[in-house]
Amino acid sequence: MVDITAAELRAAEKIFGDRLELAKRYVEHLATSGTERGLIGPREVPRLWSRHVLNCAVIESEIAHGSHVADVGSGAGLPGLCLAIARPDLELTLIEPLERRVIWLQEVVDDLGLDNVTVMRTRAELAVGHVEADVVTARAVSALTNLAGLTIPLLGGHGEVVAIKGRSAGEEIEKAAKTIRKLGGVETSVLTVGDNLLEEPTTVVRIVVNKSQKKS
Repeated sequence: MVDITAAELRAAEKIFGDRLELAKRYVEHLATSGTERGLIGPREVPRLWSRHVLNCAVIESEIAHGSHVADVGSGAGLPGLCLAIARPDLELTLIEPLERRVIWLQEVVDDLGLDNVTVMRTRAELAVGHVEADVVTARAVSALTNLAGLTIPLLGGHGEVVAIKGRSAGEEIEKAAKTIRKLGGVETSVLTVGDNLLEEPTTVVRIVVNKSQKKS
């Protein structure tokens, strides 16, 4: 079992509720087959809960009930699988181009019985027209100047991008502002999520997209 501190356990109980055991099984997958197959670095195992799973799962509070969420560059299921476990009301599409990652993701989805998850082996730009989400998530995929073009088109003209970012989020928004506006972004903001739950809250960039209000 991967160690979990008392503070992490309290946060996990709050976020995952009666699905906490599923979250623990997911963390075990990350620590074992996830590291063996190179989806997670071995040095990350002691901080899987704090730095990865809770850091991602806490953004569930920013997603409306019943949303269809597309997770771009899903990799080890961060944040896609965290959201699927925390929020069974959500429909998740995990978009990942690398076959070995897709195989692992599908194995975990099957083992955990996550019937609200579809795994797609494709690139985000090729999924446009096949996936139309209410919310698009991403973590550690690309700088916002590039990420905007990978995520916003999956919304079909209306919805939100919720991207987990680091301390340079504000600078990334400045650099990407023109691109975001061209793609239909009408409001971009930086949020910190999990202030009352996590030792280090999660920084999120939210882009509200509404092409009918597109600014030139």
